[in-house]
Amino acid sequence: MSGHSKWSTIKNKKGKIDAKRGQIFTKLAKYIAVASREGGPDPDMNARLKEAVAKAKAANMPNDNIDRAIKKGAGELHGSIYEEINYEGYGPGGVAVIVETLTDNKNRTAGDVRHAFDKNGGNLGTSGCVGFLFTKKGQIMIEKSDKFDEEDLMMIALEAGADDIETSEEGYEISTEPEDFGQVCDALKGAGYELTSAEIAMIPSTEVELDDPDDIKKMLKMIDMFDDNEDVQEVWHNWPGEDDE
Repeated sequence: MSGHSKWSTIKNKKGKIDAKRGQIFTKLAKYIAVASREGGPDPDMNARLKEAVAKAKAANMPNDNIDRAIKKGAGELHGSIYEEINYEGYGPGGVAVIVETLTDNKNRTAGDVRHAFDKNGGNLGTSGCVGFLFTKKGQIMIEKSDKFDEEDLMMIALEAGADDIETSEEGYEISTEPEDFGQVCDALKGAGYELTSAEIAMIPSTEVELDDPDDIKKMLKMIDMFDDNEDVQEVWHNWPGEDDE
């Protein structure tokens, strides 16, 4: 995906967070609780929890909410037990789609996910049908600013374990291996940089363009249906056009 489209995606996501902040925080709290339950409540000893907390802080989730979610996952506070289930399928025009969910009712979630695919010209596939088209990478975005030096930023990121840094007119995209994501985030925040976005992303190796206006409309509707579902954590796809809508 081009640098421009990546920044457009980030702005779209931040716009959705601002519009649906409570719903987004609920999803993030689930993610943090599951990470805490599976790997322990200490982010320094639990890479997945560190990633979840970094993502929550990038979305401006209050620290009290983050701490409460960690305690729920660790069993210190009462909370639902969520199961992680990922779904794979195809959207209109053959767009590859991965839907990551956390649910306390897998029958409900499976039905909702299937409905979103079916209603919008797609189809739910089997596990692994599109996963091979994506690579999991840490992705950190920092907007350009006159307040810091570009060379210093690059040096700090690379010394902390970053794989690559791409520069565009709008800012910097820092890529990491998933296991190095947390320490790179910590190093950048420790040096005073504000992270515009920080997440473990599924990066597509190929893209599928949609030329039919009806397919575009259906694809956008399908993404909205997933975003509005509280069980859905993330939706990854290989259609670059969403960023220009």
